[in-house]
Amino acid sequence: MKVSKRATYGIMVAVDLAIHAHETPIQARAIARRHGIPIRFLEQVLHAMKKAGLVESQRGAQGGYLLTYEPTAMSIADIFEALEGPVLYRSVGQRTRDRHATKPELLLDDVWEQVQQAERKVLENVTVEHLAMRLRTIDAQRNPMYHI
Repeated sequence: MKVSKRATYGIMVAVDLAIHAHETPIQARAIARRHGIPIRFLEQVLHAMKKAGLVESQRGAQGGYLLTYEPTAMSIADIFEALEGPVLYRSVGQRTRDRHATKPELLLDDVWEQVQQAERKVLENVTVEHLAMRLRTIDAQRNPMYHI
């Protein structure tokens, strides 16, 4: 499975909002700065996520973005599908019924279908909250606090 920058940034946006935007909207510039995402590209990702109903925006000086759902209810599959389309790109089993299917297709279609189903299951089982907790742990390990 290839994951685009668009999907990767979308996941990072959701995790960032889960960590930082409890009740106060987070501005796109702040997210872009924290994760090194080009602002114009980030705005496109946020627009697509808003259109899919994953984030909501608030206008004004104190405006920004918030997650529409709780981080525990939003899976990586939700984000991926909002930005890239369905996780299962093709109906593999359809080709095996085709009279013109090649031997490799007949031999391997079932295998590829199982792989796609496994990918989908993994993406559905990983929530934004799981990744937010993991990012907190990574940040704590990378930035230890020193007390004098």
